[in-house]
Amino acid sequence: MSTTVKTMLDAKGRDVVTVSPDRNLLEVAQILNDRRIGAVVVTGMEDRVAGIFTERDLVRAIATEGTAVLAQPVRLAMTTSVQRCREEHTVDELMGMMSAGRFRHVPVEKDGKLGGIISIGDVVKSRIREVETEAEQMKAYIAS
Repeated sequence: MSTTVKTMLDAKGRDVVTVSPDRNLLEVAQILNDRRIGAVVVTGMEDRVAGIFTERDLVRAIATEGTAVLAQPVRLAMTTSVQRCREEHTVDELMGMMSAGRFRHVPVEKDGKLGGIISIGDVVKSRIREVETEAEQMKAYIAS
């Protein structure tokens, strides 16, 4: 049985680094660097997901607009069509979603509001734990 998003969030925590849509790209890039993360969730009113801004968005903005883009608000460079998941989703469902969409971060929505974020690293760690648990159970079964 595959681990759920809720189980992953319970283990890693539900804190999400968020920014307002008006923060400029340089400020957001500094947040990504300082926090050693690959994405921030851009939130609007009532903590609702307005978009996501990732390292890839930063690279694309600079490559297409030049460094002057760093003074612009993040709302002009963020990804607005954000794939979201719920706590009931499984690791297998997330792997499929992330692989199909070619993205590495998925905000978790609970009751229409931001409830956490799952990265591809979280998914991989969870899957490794599942495989290790299965291997230990198999060893115990064989030994008995």
